[in-house]
Amino acid sequence: MDNFSNKQPNGRRPSIDGVSSKPRVRFNQGPSVTPRFGDAPKHSRPENRQGSLNDFSRGEGFHSTKQRQIGPKPDYHDQPLFIERKPARNHSKLLFWKRGGAKKELTKREKIKRGVLVVGASGTLIFGGLLAMGYINLRKVLQGGGGAAALQQNVDPSKLKGEGDGRVNILLLGRGGEGHEGADLTDTIILASIDPIAKEAALVSIPRDLYVPVVDNGSMKINAVFSTGKQLYLNNLSRETNQTYRQSEDAGFKLLEDTLQESLGVPIHYHAMVDFAGFEEAINTVGGVTINAPSAVQESLYINGRNYNLDVQPGTRSMDGFEALAYSRSRYTSARGDFDRSERQRIVLTALKDKIMSAGTFGNPQKMTELVGNFGNHVSTNFSVEDLQRLYQLSQEINSSKISSIGFADPPNSFVTTSNIGGQSVVVPTAGEGNFKDLQSYLRNVLLDSYLKSENASVLVLNGTNVPGLANAKAEELKSFGYRVERVENAPTKGYEKSVVVDMRGGDKKYTRNYLEKRFSVPAVNTLPDNTIQPGSADFVIIIGNDNSSN
Repeated sequence: MDNFSNKQPNGRRPSIDGVSSKPRVRFNQGPSVTPRFGDAPKHSRPENRQGSLNDFSRGEGFHSTKQRQIGPKPDYHDQPLFIERKPARNHSKLLFWKRGGAKKELTKREKIKRGVLVVGASGTLIFGGLLAMGYINLRKVLQGGGGAAALQQNVDPSKLKGEGDGRVNILLLGRGGEGHEGADLTDTIILASIDPIAKEAALVSIPRDLYVPVVDNGSMKINAVFSTGKQLYLNNLSRETNQTYRQSEDAGFKLLEDTLQESLGVPIHYHAMVDFAGFEEAINTVGGVTINAPSAVQESLYINGRNYNLDVQPGTRSMDGFEALAYSRSRYTSARGDFDRSERQRIVLTALKDKIMSAGTFGNPQKMTELVGNFGNHVSTNFSVEDLQRLYQLSQEINSSKISSIGFADPPNSFVTTSNIGGQSVVVPTAGEGNFKDLQSYLRNVLLDSYLKSENASVLVLNGTNVPGLANAKAEELKSFGYRVERVENAPTKGYEKSVVVDMRGGDKKYTRNYLEKRFSVPAVNTLPDNTIQPGSADFVIIIGNDNSSN
């Protein structure tokens, strides 16, 4: 036996005692015959092919293991069998390597399958990379810290702090930012309020010159409160770091939110501040916005380092980021000045909301990544990622026709006017400086608590004390928060030391019950303390006691 244990270089096994191995040649549709002895032609030996039992690439027989027998070239026309020739291979075709180094040509189906896998894998990597980038930028922007119970599904009433907490109120702020004079003055202040049950929203413009009392800091224009809070914090530091800078901004937000909650009488759950550059980039990223201008606006502006002639005529118009910024900042175009500018800002914000919520933006991961990235360097907010996801779901369900636009000087509801204090032009309540009572009542009823509105409970208020007019005063207070007070009367008997809240529906209107319990600091009961009281159709009966006389 020659070379019994080794393959020869050409990949064929050696013969044993002159018996050759059997590479196969395919014989097509011929009669069954005994294979001929001798070598089959070299070009008729397909490599690594499978065949039937009568497929052969070389005749069987005895052959020398050291020197292959060479005979005359056979005449194929004289052979009883037809030997199929394989055409020359096209090496440009897709191949893959088999174990052992042999190449196999893929079928058309296999090529398609592998192509789909390659494209799918590539797409997954690219999309995953974009999502990862977006997630990192989101985490940089969305630090958490706010919290609106109304964002949850099936809210536990105990989680609601009081009337107004059944909405989601977001303070939207705009500042010049680095490189602008008065970089931290919040010249754009808009309260966005969402009703998660009725799927409605409102944009409330707060005049930047509104003159407000600030705790431990006298009174000032509202646009300076954030900057004041921030600077007060920094003044108490020996040195400033990135961490302390962020803390100073948080101090500015807190002072501004506390001031507005006191002046406006509504809770603020979240805030988001964007500078001019971020606002412009965001609009450019989504491909611009389309607005419906109610009136002409023409003004020469110097904005972001360039002179610009703004010329917007009434009607529908598309705007890029720079023009939208100029349109939002233009002031000297009408007698109403800042009030009209506030209206334009609400128009642009609604248009931006529509564009961001469109499938063309949220369905494009690259565009969303760019949008988040642009905001990431120019936005400060206390949203969490989960908060934003829930807000996105709500926003999808709110049509733009369900977004109301509210201004404090918009007829017939004119609650503020211009004035001059200490030589500076300011905006004050029409009821007088510092008197926000009428404005608060109006705003609370326009931004009616979602649960009060959905339950629409009727209330009977009874005076259980000897203090004249106490029940009327409390009834007006309840009305200012959106309660539906049907009647105000004296209780059949006096001398109630503590107020009483009677739930005539046994807990069916659980949110209203929760709010009344917290307002009067007593647990509700289900039965009247005096059977001579005639509740009529009232859902709740409130008997005012002496514990509320001092208020």
